[in-house]
Amino acid sequence: MQVPTQAMLLRIFIGEDDRAEDRPLYEAIVLKAREAGLAGATAWRGGMGFGRSSVLHTMKLLRLSEDLPVIVEIVDAETKIRAFLPTLQGLLDGGLVTMEKVEVLKYGSDGSAIDP
Repeated sequence: MQVPTQAMLLRIFIGEDDRAEDRPLYEAIVLKAREAGLAGATAWRGGMGFGRSSVLHTMKLLRLSEDLPVIVEIVDAETKIRAFLPTLQGLLDGGLVTMEKVEVLKYGSDGSAIDP
């Protein structure tokens, strides 16, 4: 799979407790991105954050916080990212979604050098 040098980064901010039917929402998003043939997706669990409600969610050493922040990042060509947006919209009830242009310096393990 090829990723253009000039690509798009789709970033989705959700909560760890958010669900899509029978599974965590972040998992559903990553699996749908894979089904759509996108170049890659990663879900990151945050240690602390707040959103629209301003409720602070934090990971403490002595207790388990609920609904920690999760960020899902997906990188691919702009046309493929935009084609994925209706699928994403069908999964989301809330959250924050951003998109930005990125320069891909390396993709995969083909041994090619990073050449900015």
